[in-house]
Amino acid sequence: MRDDFGGFDEAGLLAEARSNAGLDEFGDDSFRRPLVVLLDALAAAPLSELGATILRRSLLRSLTGRLRMRYWLARHPEIASESIEAPLVVVGMMRSGTTLVHRLLAADPRHYCTLGWEAREPMPRLDTDWQLPDPRIADAEASDAMAGRFAAELMTIHPTNAHHAEEEIVFLADAFLSHVPEAYCDVPVYRSWIDDQDFEPAYLHLFRTLQVLQWQKRMRGERRGRWVLKTPAHLGYLETLLDTFPDAHVICMHRSPLDAVPSGARLNATLWRMHQNAVDPARVGRQWIERTSWAVQRFMKSRRSISGDRFTDIWYRDAVEDPLAQVERVYAAARCPLTDEAARSMSSWLDASRDQHRAPAYRAEDYGLSGGEIRERFAGYIDAYVAPHLGR
Repeated sequence: MRDDFGGFDEAGLLAEARSNAGLDEFGDDSFRRPLVVLLDALAAAPLSELGATILRRSLLRSLTGRLRMRYWLARHPEIASESIEAPLVVVGMMRSGTTLVHRLLAADPRHYCTLGWEAREPMPRLDTDWQLPDPRIADAEASDAMAGRFAAELMTIHPTNAHHAEEEIVFLADAFLSHVPEAYCDVPVYRSWIDDQDFEPAYLHLFRTLQVLQWQKRMRGERRGRWVLKTPAHLGYLETLLDTFPDAHVICMHRSPLDAVPSGARLNATLWRMHQNAVDPARVGRQWIERTSWAVQRFMKSRRSISGDRFTDIWYRDAVEDPLAQVERVYAAARCPLTDEAARSMSSWLDASRDQHRAPAYRAEDYGLSGGEIRERFAGYIDAYVAPHLGR
């Protein structure tokens, strides 16, 4: 490890974040315990020198963001009155078409969404001039260019862009309660620990982040309506999601686990290789099938107890073959008119992005998995949500 690597020490990270931000107040301490558990797990993880540096910088960005959030909320208390009304929230197993539907809905010019550059750095810098180009945009564009050079495989599997809609899982990660760390590297103690944690602080942080984002969008002259959100991990936290956004309409994407699980394992294995010295694909596959099964079981339990009119279910193949027809179903269920302008904007986005959803081939066996095991682990889900679509 380089001599200038600061390590995964809590006191050192907090001090460096304060120094970088020029601020002292983090606000409430709900993030401290999750941070400590995560730091211990990262310190024990088989990270490469580059991987450790990348993840430490990510932690610093999260902590700096918390400091800036506290600053802006104190300076502009009206931010706390920003209303996040009736968001459309896309959920589903990772690799089930959530990105396609999310970005399609975000193409409606009436909707707010988190752009890639905002996901990377959601809190404004202290010297922000709302009349000038935001420097965070150029930084995100440079990051995209670097990813295109050094993370080409990742960009093929899940293309990102500073100016495209991006999911908000990074805001949950900023609360240090999320499934992001286990997607990046092998942290078995942390991934086991979060299974029993109350995610309310993370969702509260997400809500506050959206309030600040909406406020700054309006400061730039944007006036829109509802938000379009998306995070596959919401699948396991529907009650917490709907407690946080009580008027949300949830779009549930469904795909056969025989396809979605190995595809997700491939994405995670790619991320692990970016941060670790050595990666066992079978270990990635084992952890991923366990996490996906865990989330799906929680999802099915929640669906039995929450009113069905809160949801629109979309089959993956239907979304791929006729996405606009599925959007019409969502809008009808959410009582939102599909205007001609919105339809044209969505069609333009589809034309421009038609080649972005072609991922490399993958096999369950590449990750130590088998079709028989996947069928067994997801038997209830397959019966309820997959079988009705097979053979149509």
